Amino acid sequence: MAWLTRHGDGVRAALKVTPRAATSGVRGIEVDDAGQAYLAVRVNAPPEAGKANAALIRLLARRWRVPQRDLEVISGTSGRRKVLQIRGAPDALIARLEAIEGAREQRVGEA
Repeated sequence: MAWLTRHGDGVRAALKVTPRAATSGVRGIEVDDAGQAYLAVRVNAPPEAGKANAALIRLLARRWRVPQRDLEVISGTSGRRKVLQIRGAPDALIARLEAIEGAREQRVGEA
């Protein structure tokens, strides 16, 4: 299953977020044992009072060159697995995000 899917007025991205990381950044696209792909992201903010979600949105908005107002965590606000809604033209967003993040998916546990 793809980490990006078209949905309504934009795209939804499946994420796995690690809070309290030493540094913030994107690890890449990974696939779990059930075949679900997700973008693995680390943020150095703690998972309290929405700080990690806010750091996630700031990081991805800057990385993907989209306004923060166009990103919204719609599922998993208090968990590590999240679904992020990105508002905009779906085809253009998918092309840009795949170019930035790469299309290669890595199984969890692979080097």
